[in-house]
Amino acid sequence: MDSPTRIPSLRECIALMERYAMLANIRHHSLVVARLAEQIQQGLASFAPKRPQANRHLVISGALLHDIAKTPCLDNNRDHAKVGGEICRCHGYPEIAAIVEQHVLLWEYDPVRYAEGRFTAREIVYYADKRVRHNVVVNLDQRLEYILEHYGKNNPARHALIRENFKKCIALEQYLFRWLPFGPQDLGRF
Repeated sequence: MDSPTRIPSLRECIALMERYAMLANIRHHSLVVARLAEQIQQGLASFAPKRPQANRHLVISGALLHDIAKTPCLDNNRDHAKVGGEICRCHGYPEIAAIVEQHVLLWEYDPVRYAEGRFTAREIVYYADKRVRHNVVVNLDQRLEYILEHYGKNNPARHALIRENFKKCIALEQYLFRWLPFGPQDLGRF
């Protein structure tokens, strides 16, 4: 028999943010991502309530912790998504770890499932993160421009990988908003 999913509470998420010295600007970014992710999850649940939905608490906690390793990885070139997954597993949160590991690059991309209106917490957090530059909600073009500038390192191969990842995100956005009672331009208007 499978053990029940362990999802950290808000208090536990904050304690982990403090333990791993999450900088204030990264914490603020994570809070905005969590609000967007929750808005998406609630919108999906209200638009198609009979469809299986991502667990609201899993979505929020995953969004709050998606950058848990960003501060410790700033000066050492380590992959903050991978390290963050390790941190979450170490604390007994394997489902949160899967969200954290895939918030930069979505490994499991399933357009057939998306066309049916079924989205996981990983996909919701991945998309919400792509819509937040620092602590401001932006469109995907603005976020792509920022990521290319800050993480592309003037490397054509890196730029190609980033653009390829964003193709998935753009398609995911189109699928998501077929199942939401608001448009992409309304995301973040609380």
